[in-house]
Amino acid sequence: MTGAGTDKTRPMIAGGPAIVLVRPQLAVNIGMCARAMANFGLDDLRLVAPREGWPRSDAHRETAYAAAAGAVHLLEGAKVFETVEEAIADLQFVWATTARERGQGKRVLPPGPAMSESAAGLASGQKHAILFGPERTGLDNHDVALADGIITFPVNPAYASLNLAQAVLLTGYEYFRASQGEALPFVAPDRSPPAERGMILSFFDYLETALEERGFFRPVGKKPLMQLNLRNMFHRMQLTEQDVRTLRGAVVRLVEGPRMSVQTRKRLGPKQTPKKIRPEATDVTPE
Repeated sequence: MTGAGTDKTRPMIAGGPAIVLVRPQLAVNIGMCARAMANFGLDDLRLVAPREGWPRSDAHRETAYAAAAGAVHLLEGAKVFETVEEAIADLQFVWATTARERGQGKRVLPPGPAMSESAAGLASGQKHAILFGPERTGLDNHDVALADGIITFPVNPAYASLNLAQAVLLTGYEYFRASQGEALPFVAPDRSPPAERGMILSFFDYLETALEERGFFRPVGKKPLMQLNLRNMFHRMQLTEQDVRTLRGAVVRLVEGPRMSVQTRKRLGPKQTPKKIRPEATDVTPE
């Protein structure tokens, strides 16, 4: 199953630090971690002594694959190890994630600066990894002792425990920012040019004339203030040329009623055709 935003025609970003799940307990969390990794271009998934083994072949396999939401290539390519030492033997730098102070004298960083360091290290040819502990207890002191530094998350101190996949997601996001930059996958479409002041003032004149004819400015003594309020409201919108044309066309239809077809106009003749207040008022073209 894939979700919105998945485009298999585009090249897959890959690489990054290895994600090492130490003694993971739930197949569904392994699947969710794979999805988080795929979101941010991480492709090295390592499992240390998963509680119920890996790869799964029972009903939990389908649960893991469903949770991966299309990132099944990471599940199928996951490497399995008996110990943390075996899982990190080929690496030059290892981070351990933990929500608790361990008194081990290691550097402690939030994920942003830590992943900036890893992005630089990986770019120079090093191999890095991030250790994530079991869902219930997290990494033990022996696991943390194997790491070069600690990553911890700035969270609510009264509720600091993160879901395993959430921790992978946050760390992966910071790595992606550090390695790929912050260019967004899409930007707002180009808008119509800003409307010239004369165009806006002409619209005000037309709108206020129509409102005056229908008794909007009452009591008469408040008309200047009501006009100011209307104009300031539209000025705050920073209207484009298309905005003004659309607004003017909408008011025209309210004033004149439904637009008649060419056939109806020909049948009624010029004497029965409603007279427009301003011919140019119906100039409404789509962006």
